[in-house]
Amino acid sequence: MITTKRRWPVRPASLLGALAITAGAVLAGLPAHADEPGAPAAAAEPPKVDLVLDVSGSMRATDIQGKSRLAVAQQSLNEVIDALPAETEFGIRTLGATYAGDNKTEGCKDTKQLYPVGKTDKVEAKTAVATLRPSGWTPIGLALRGAAQDLGTGPTTRRIVLITDGEDSCAPPDPCDVARELAAQGIHLVVDTLGLAHDDKTRQQLLCIANATGGTYTDVRTQEQLTQKVKQLVGRAGETHAVTPARTTGTDKCETAPLLGPGVYTDRQKFSEHRVYRVPVKPGQELRASVSVTPDRAVARDYGVLLQATDTHGQELVRGTDAGSGRTDVASTGVRWSAADDDGASASPTGTAAAGTTVCLVVSNSFAGQAGVQADPGLPLELTVDVAAASPAPDGPAMGLGRGWILLLVLTLAGLLTGLVFGWVARWRIAVWREN
Repeated sequence: MITTKRRWPVRPASLLGALAITAGAVLAGLPAHADEPGAPAAAAEPPKVDLVLDVSGSMRATDIQGKSRLAVAQQSLNEVIDALPAETEFGIRTLGATYAGDNKTEGCKDTKQLYPVGKTDKVEAKTAVATLRPSGWTPIGLALRGAAQDLGTGPTTRRIVLITDGEDSCAPPDPCDVARELAAQGIHLVVDTLGLAHDDKTRQQLLCIANATGGTYTDVRTQEQLTQKVKQLVGRAGETHAVTPARTTGTDKCETAPLLGPGVYTDRQKFSEHRVYRVPVKPGQELRASVSVTPDRAVARDYGVLLQATDTHGQELVRGTDAGSGRTDVASTGVRWSAADDDGASASPTGTAAAGTTVCLVVSNSFAGQAGVQADPGLPLELTVDVAAASPAPDGPAMGLGRGWILLLVLTLAGLLTGLVFGWVARWRIAVWREN
């Protein structure tokens, strides 16, 4: 008689449970990620946008995908209203919508508030848009003044989005002069213009209006393009309304570049140009910067934007890039850098940048204009700069791998132990079976 020594069986489920408990205990000891400091405070007032729509007689023309210009604008507005952010206060003003007569004096007074700026009842707003019919004259200058009054004044940036198919037929007041007048009042007003017609006079006037207020001009060819652009401008109001960008002018060399502190800045950049700005970064601080360049005119399909942080000798510290193929209306990228990112003075021959005195931000673009497109003024550029306390260094090499790597190591160890135990249990069962 063969006597076998009994072994207590090891149940795999029990083993896995024990391993799970062990892994949980290890992960419980990891530090949780705290919220990023410096979150922006709630805005003092909501974003405000007033859309000015041309309803003059020329909007009857059926030259956009077989539809009338007004029908295209109405369909786009319906989609924009449906997609409005809940916090945005939105209004609509018309020009040339009510007077169809030949008296120019009366026709050039024809601008009214179709839907007041405020919280939007989408059904009411879309119903109001549906009632519009092409009628009269084109008093753009007067409509811009009215839209500025619709939006009121306050500490944050307001936006007017002008959709028209022609130049002003009622000057004076000249709409470009009105735009300059509004900009000079310092009421934080930006006018973006969208042209449904493509003649040079209309283009020049709309560019002038946009340039005077730091806005953008878009030459619209399709309904989809109009819808996407207006949605983008409404969304941009929500992103930038709490901070009014300061105007600056970059240079081609770091030593002559403007010195910038934390804030939002606007500039103009020509096709394929480099613009340089300087930012002081003290030891223990971290630089965070982003840039957006908007092609506000017809550009070649392939383009890109590059943002580099360099030291004062031109040696690159970090870079960010973005590329497009003509399907987007803005190219954006960003960088993040602190002296702790480099080892000692390796950032520059003298260690100047690593010591945190001055970092040069270089913005480059590879935009090219299509045939007949003017290079001046440059493309709208928006630069955001922040300097914050650098992230604390990890406690040790293992922590430097990050929470995800530690979890991966724990799971790998658990898998290895489970495999070994399963192999040992299988061999034990085979041995018992042979003995019996």
